[in-house]
Amino acid sequence: MAHPAPLRLISWNVNGLRAALGKGFLDWLGAERPDLLALQEVRARPEQLPGHLPQALEELGYRQVWHPAQRPGYSGTALFSRVEGELFAGLATLDPALAEWDGEGRVCGWRRDDLLLLGVYFPNGTAGPERLEYKLAFYEMFQGLCEARQALGERLVVCGDVNTAHREIDLARPKENRGTSGFLPVECAWLDAFTGGRRQPGLVDSFRQLQPAAAGRYSWWSQRGGARARNVGWRLDYFFLTPDLLPALRRAEILDQVTGSDHCPVELVLAL
Repeated sequence: MAHPAPLRLISWNVNGLRAALGKGFLDWLGAERPDLLALQEVRARPEQLPGHLPQALEELGYRQVWHPAQRPGYSGTALFSRVEGELFAGLATLDPALAEWDGEGRVCGWRRDDLLLLGVYFPNGTAGPERLEYKLAFYEMFQGLCEARQALGERLVVCGDVNTAHREIDLARPKENRGTSGFLPVECAWLDAFTGGRRQPGLVDSFRQLQPAAAGRYSWWSQRGGARARNVGWRLDYFFLTPDLLPALRRAEILDQVTGSDHCPVELVLAL
């Protein structure tokens, strides 16, 4: 009896793809070759990237989709695929009523049959009250979108930089940061709702599903004060799954030995 082929997915906030390309990004990609790679904080339009990049991606077997922000040098996502399926950019592809949320280039997607992957760069709330309000509104909109897709019978994978550490185990200094955006009670409460479910079953944090007690495992470190060397970090990057994908879950890992950004990649393997 044939076993399902594993699907290997990686998500990475590269903190500027032009900078990452200068730090060995293509060598890393050539060695890893995931089936799907979701990037966040690309911070460039495709035409601003080095001219050799499209050919290099093609030689590695990748099709690509880009969703740059309207504001230059800000935000932006991309998705590269070596497997069959439709690539798309923006929430309006799924629901035209959500077009107003697409100006910051925060979502790229891939779908095949009833399987939908969304690579998302969730807003950061540290710049002030208005951005925190926007972040929380984005969270609510996004949960509604996921519930709507679940109601249609789709299986979901949601990955990316969520910009919130869920629980105390997910950051090195929880008590000191309870009043900081990224670990505010209201932000953590949304992750409680997203994983607990409201109108549909909650999505599962794949890393915690397989490694519930793993401490000291982070995906982002401040670039100040030698935080990464001391592992004073936060787990901000996730792969979430609808519960119907749990039988296919084989691996969920944080690739914290990979440098080149203030975030490290996170990985998911599904037997589909």
